[in-house]
Amino acid sequence: MDWNKKTVQEISWNGEISNYEEKLRIANKIAKRVKDGDVIGIGSGSTSFVATTEIAKRMKAENLNIIGIPTSYEINMLCNQLGIPTTNLMSKKPDWSFDGADEVNDKNWLVKGRGGAMYREKLNIASSEVSYILVDNSKFVDNICDKFPIPVETVPEAINYVRDELFKMGAEDVVLRLAKGKDGPVITEHGNVILDATFRNVDETLERRLKAVVGVVETGLFIGYNVIIEK
Repeated sequence: MDWNKKTVQEISWNGEISNYEEKLRIANKIAKRVKDGDVIGIGSGSTSFVATTEIAKRMKAENLNIIGIPTSYEINMLCNQLGIPTTNLMSKKPDWSFDGADEVNDKNWLVKGRGGAMYREKLNIASSEVSYILVDNSKFVDNICDKFPIPVETVPEAINYVRDELFKMGAEDVVLRLAKGKDGPVITEHGNVILDATFRNVDETLERRLKAVVGVVETGLFIGYNVIIEK
């Protein structure tokens, strides 16, 4: 007996999608890359939301068999709604993956994690032979942290220690990210909280140094990954 999927079938993006036409154009480009039998890592965020929707349209129109590895509860439920079978990294290795970004510089360094799913996003990207980062023109920056802080996923009981360590590393500001629509902080898929840290001097060692802090699970800083910027 199947569940009544009315609740899941009502899922839509919460709020207006900025630069929608540009994101739709990029989404259609990535949907054309899909081949029958692909296992695809699916990122989070509004651009990934649009791209997943376009992939599902092509899958149904051409009777393609694909499997998605979603990076968030939201994308997992979207795949369920759209009829895209899903799995996880314990069962399958992605042939390729796609995701969005909040910032991209000229070295292809990324800031991600405004949606709070940076751990699974980074794991998908690290596990894929190649990852396509879908960005509109608003995402390009001269320097990392020009527009957004770096999200630092932190074990809840370590927030005070991690905050102090981030300031010692040169952070100008460190803020616990609070949720919208609920009281208290944002909670990640793995039950952790997010400290948003603003740095003005980001070098190639910062990601490694952040992850070396006891209590830090993952960061939204992506340096040196095999990504192709799709714009």
